[in-house]
Amino acid sequence: MIESLLGSKTKEKILLYIYTNKEGYAREISNLFEYTLDPVQKQLNKLEENGVLISRRRGRTNIFSINPRFPFKKELEALLEKVLYFTSKTEKEKYYNPRLRPRRRGKPLWK
Repeated sequence: MIESLLGSKTKEKILLYIYTNKEGYAREISNLFEYTLDPVQKQLNKLEENGVLISRRRGRTNIFSINPRFPFKKELEALLEKVLYFTSKTEKEKYYNPRLRPRRRGKPLWK
């Protein structure tokens, strides 16, 4: 929907995913959208280099989230919210449905 503004559909999906889930990492995103890992990592790194996203380490994994100091954070979130409004219900449920309940105690984080 806004890929012409962002330059790629991958970047649009990554931003929507991180916006709805508050954070995400490359393998999680690539598996969900059935992309190879490399283009997702490249887009995440570009977004971080340009100040849109920030990352923090959790073990060996970089967890990305929207940069709270990004000058256009409110505008970006408003745009992403509008894109979600026009996204089909099935696509929203499949890709952009954040986890609402906490993980069960003792359940492993990764498979």
